[in-house]
Amino acid sequence: MTSRAEPTIIEVSAELTGFRLDLALARLLPAYSRSRIRQWIDEGLVQVAGRSRRPRDLVLAGERISITMPDPVRAADAEPQTMDLEIVYEDEAIFVVNKPVGLVVHPGAGNPDRTLQNALLARDPRLAGIPRAGIVHRLDKDTSGLLVIARTLTAQTSLVRQLAERSVHRAYEAVCVGVLTSGGTIEAPIARHRADRKRMTVRSDGRAAVTHYRVIGRFRGHTHLKVELETGRTHQIRVHLAHIKAPIVGDPVYGGRLRIPRGATPALAAALKNFKRQALHAARLEFDHPLTGERVGWSAALPRDMADLLKALRADAKVAS
Repeated sequence: MTSRAEPTIIEVSAELTGFRLDLALARLLPAYSRSRIRQWIDEGLVQVAGRSRRPRDLVLAGERISITMPDPVRAADAEPQTMDLEIVYEDEAIFVVNKPVGLVVHPGAGNPDRTLQNALLARDPRLAGIPRAGIVHRLDKDTSGLLVIARTLTAQTSLVRQLAERSVHRAYEAVCVGVLTSGGTIEAPIARHRADRKRMTVRSDGRAAVTHYRVIGRFRGHTHLKVELETGRTHQIRVHLAHIKAPIVGDPVYGGRLRIPRGATPALAAALKNFKRQALHAARLEFDHPLTGERVGWSAALPRDMADLLKALRADAKVAS
């Protein structure tokens, strides 16, 4: 008999009122495919207010959805591959990894192996029995910083619930183009670009997305920001900052043409020309530990390339003052 994990209980938020059950769950559980969620519903593993429902049934704010996820769902498509990983914390329930620039999280088109998932399976073979080898959130290939990995189904259930309830705190550092005078909040729905399926865009019919930002430092033509996510949409920070005309330095998709401030020092001009990825780093991660319930958190220092870019910006600002 296939064993089952403990049910995951999620309350429907106001923004999902009127959504189909399968679509609501796809938004609440981004680590799982829509087809897998529909399969769970069809198998009676999903209940709303204590009753089984159909995928097309609508949900209401405040309703409690219970999902009993099958155990195991194997991460069989990825082969274990020994790779260097910076593990900043580990115990029997979780890994916390500081992902370097250039490392893809999941295998996919163009990246069949040498991903974080391959490395994790080599580090802990038991992760083959956890959906997506325990990866519950992700970072873009060229974004560095902290990720939490679940090592058990119980831990994964807890982390998925916390992500759905927006209680996982994620803080980033970014360098954007333009001089922002103050911090603020960006509330703009995000959806797939209609013409370019590799891009996301702000669209009225998109998924609700909220990003908070504050200024750490201002320079001649750039701003160093602390950015906090309230939601976790694909490319959210990159899309939102571009939406307010402050794209991230080096962003190959949303950054537009290279902009060098008038009068910039040769060192800054060279630093900007040579920065070939988005200047974005996941610097802080906090959540409730899946076993103890204790609030835990970690910080990761900026990678060398971003630290050097900021050094060049500060030196240029001194010349300009």
